[in-house]
Amino acid sequence: MWRKPFAMSGDPIDWARVAELLEDIGEEDFAEVAGLFLEEIAETAEPLDPAASDLSAQLHGLKGSALNLGFATLAGLAAQGEAAPDTADIPAIRAACADATAALRACHPDIA
Repeated sequence: MWRKPFAMSGDPIDWARVAELLEDIGEEDFAEVAGLFLEEIAETAEPLDPAASDLSAQLHGLKGSALNLGFATLAGLAAQGEAAPDTADIPAIRAACADATAALRACHPDIA
């Protein structure tokens, strides 16, 4: 069951985007879709290698997934890294992924 959070300054999630998704696909399907996106985000963020020749492309994909779920902080960090892969802050990207995932699961505990 969805528990709407209080908006906080510096929140890692754009809750308006989450609400839009909930409205578009329904609460029951949201848990499944969000679970798939969280899995995809984690599978992309964990193995990121600053020396990878395709780091920019990896960060582009991560940014898209993050935007779909409203992970604003993660999307911003991924966009910065995509534009300048040599300066991508991989630890901050991983931390933003973990923070946003925890925040979303706290508000929607049905997400696998």
